[in-house]
Amino acid sequence: MTKVSTNSKKKNGQKHQNTFAFQPNKNSKKTKFINSLPINGLCHRCKEILEWRKKYKKYKPLTTPKRCVNCNEKAIKEAYHVLCSKCATSKKVCAKCQESAEIVSSNIKSSKELLKEQQEREKVLASLPERKRRTYIRQLERGEALPLSLIQNLEDDELDDLSDIDGSDKNELA
Repeated sequence: MTKVSTNSKKKNGQKHQNTFAFQPNKNSKKTKFINSLPINGLCHRCKEILEWRKKYKKYKPLTTPKRCVNCNEKAIKEAYHVLCSKCATSKKVCAKCQESAEIVSSNIKSSKELLKEQQEREKVLASLPERKRRTYIRQLERGEALPLSLIQNLEDDELDDLSDIDGSDKNELA
């Protein structure tokens, strides 16, 4: 008789169980730089992959421009992309996987755009009356600020209503 080998062993669970989630050093300059990099010209799946890489400190930014697969020019400045933004938009494909899936736009703004917004906000705040300015700053601190264009257009009685909401409810709860 010949013996037939059977795998009767039961598979056990993962040998090393994670007891806590990975927490990167959020104060490091490199982590802040990597998190500030925008993710542009990618499909939904590729965008999620790069977000995961950023979250778990696996993302390696490019140090020098990379050569595009389509036009062979050194025009790629984003890590993990294989097509330059010009070729990707002309072909209407993802710059990483080259599939013609829907391209997701990035919500992250560049530092120039953020600086420009900040300057515009300061100009508008300077032109507001003191009462409206303080109301807006109070709302910003609480994280429930309205757009500045709405604050400018509010009348004083509407502004009183906003002020009453934040002050009187707290006193009643206390």
